[in-house]
Amino acid sequence: MTEIAPDILVTHMSDPRVAEHMPLLTFRWDRDIALEFIEAKEKCWHRDGLGHWAFLADDRYVGWGGFQLEDGDWDFGLVLRPDCFGLGSAIAKKALEFARADERIPYVTFLLPPSRKKLGALRKLGAAFVTETDYNGEKFLKFRLET
Repeated sequence: MTEIAPDILVTHMSDPRVAEHMPLLTFRWDRDIALEFIEAKEKCWHRDGLGHWAFLADDRYVGWGGFQLEDGDWDFGLVLRPDCFGLGSAIAKKALEFARADERIPYVTFLLPPSRKKLGALRKLGAAFVTETDYNGEKFLKFRLET
């Protein structure tokens, strides 16, 4: 994530189409928030040996995502720029190949807000619904995929 200019993240995360399915995105992104975000994601790498990546296609930033340890679960998240939403399946497939090759990750979880109605791609991957859960005061649907 450190290779991406904070202003690029601000533009990405300020798009209302991105915020549509991110109930925790209740604040306005600025350069300071972007720098704090990058620092927090880098701390995950140092603490857990794994974290989030910036994703590129043809050397162009298309979004961010990756694995974050949440209460003992390796949760996978993916946040793409709206003009790059179509790349989600290919990026997720590569990330899950990575997870399957990593012995630390026996399964992956996905936390999705209830506003996400199109879940076919997740089910196609083999992820199963586990429960509804609260995360930072918001309700999410939790899915699990054995790796």
